[in-house]
Amino acid sequence: MPICQNTKCTYRLVIFIQLQVISTQLHAEYYCCNPLKTVDPFFALRPLPTHIHHFESAVGIVESSLVPSLVLKLKTELDDIQELILDTLSGCLRVEAFEALASGGVHILKEKLIHESVAIRSKAARALLGISVPLEGKNIVWEEEVIPELFNLLEDADDQVRANAAGALMNAAITTQGKYAALGANAIPCLLNLINDETSKVRLNSVKALTMLAEAPEGRKTLLSHVDQFKERMNDSSEAVSRAASIAVRVIEWKP
Repeated sequence: MPICQNTKCTYRLVIFIQLQVISTQLHAEYYCCNPLKTVDPFFALRPLPTHIHHFESAVGIVESSLVPSLVLKLKTELDDIQELILDTLSGCLRVEAFEALASGGVHILKEKLIHESVAIRSKAARALLGISVPLEGKNIVWEEEVIPELFNLLEDADDQVRANAAGALMNAAITTQGKYAALGANAIPCLLNLINDETSKVRLNSVKALTMLAEAPEGRKTLLSHVDQFKERMNDSSEAVSRAASIAVRVIEWKP
């Protein structure tokens, strides 16, 4: 039976053909080459993780209003396609998050946090980090009760899952309600363990998340007894971690 006789498959094909056209054109413009020479039957998939770092590519996808379709396709696509979509969304969310928010992106990404695939859990947490940059995103993350799910990922066996979960918690905890949701989930002990993680990205995001929690009086009171751990990280092999630890110490030791 021809694939186009199936409505679902047809819609899926249309989405990726649209991505192929946009990505091919942007790729051609970027490298100043003939678009016809860049056409590739798998180009719709290949550029998503490899070329999305080009700002122009992400802008093209956002301006073509493909983000809502990509968000919704996360509910129905196979795992390998979901990974590509999540990679693409992470790039697009650096440009603009509001279309993804309006499409129920936070709720869908929350569901992916408990996926059996390590890659999907990690990429969903990374996308949540991006979607929670604007205030509206932070508010929806709190309303959808995503913070407890992110907290659960802090003990994931995969370091990238831990790093992205800590990063998303950091963004969510910028607001007062996000801070208290994280404190209510008892996130501090787990985050404190992660500031000594062997992966620098995990250490960095955990220190930053704890700095956000230290801005709440209750968080600061708890962390004062652990300030020496942050002072140790001021000599971290990673310059970024060292700087973040210095800021954390100042916030924790701040007196009104």
